[in-house]
Amino acid sequence: MSSVPVTLVQSRDNAFVKDLRRLAQDSTAYRKQGRLWLEGDHLCRAALARGLRPVVAVFSESFWPLAPTEWAQCATKIIVLSDALFADISALESPAAMGYVLELPAPQPPDPQLPSVVLDRVQDAGNVGSILRSAAAFGFGQVLALKGSAALWSPKVLRAGMGAHFGLRLHEGLAVEDLQALRVPLLITHVHGGDYLHQAALPWPCAWVLGHEGQGVSDALLARAHQRIRIAQPGGEESLNVAAAAAICLHASGVGSY
Repeated sequence: MSSVPVTLVQSRDNAFVKDLRRLAQDSTAYRKQGRLWLEGDHLCRAALARGLRPVVAVFSESFWPLAPTEWAQCATKIIVLSDALFADISALESPAAMGYVLELPAPQPPDPQLPSVVLDRVQDAGNVGSILRSAAAFGFGQVLALKGSAALWSPKVLRAGMGAHFGLRLHEGLAVEDLQALRVPLLITHVHGGDYLHQAALPWPCAWVLGHEGQGVSDALLARAHQRIRIAQPGGEESLNVAAAAAICLHASGVGSY
């Protein structure tokens, strides 16, 4: 079904299998290997739709005869793993039976004029992935993660992002001082002070700063704020989950720019 060379692997001790296991199960292995592991057809389709091409396509042995030809032809190499080996590597409760290994995108300097989202030590992978989805959906072209934030290309963040990664410029491991290069105003989400979102005049383009799940935005960033924004909560809750707050703020800001 494919003109691309196919290799069947059944040993846990295979060097490729060892590297793939680390990519699938270690949140920062991508930094050492310079590669990403995308498991499942949704993430793989999202990457292909953005023009990305895998260096290796991986299939379980039972799924390989059923795999659509286009899923295999886009790679330069195909590895077929025994079902037991694929399940051993997978970090999912129900292994997806296929995946791609991609080269990690080369780092680029932040674009000072681009509508942005700044993550200030947001640590939960699910929250970070959800924020990336909102950023991509509402016209924010880049995400800048300060040190202490969840690893942006980790398997859990990739799954939660549902393909949003491939439409964004992503920067991680930054310090507060690195944000000085931005030429857009910083909007800080703040629970107890600032303008209510539904009443505020929001600048565009801008950079929204979202803080640590428990501690919020650091004092160093609060001091740099162009505007502090809070979300009205007539129901009386003390605060919103950071990913929920991000979706509300980014929607209000991005939609308001059109």
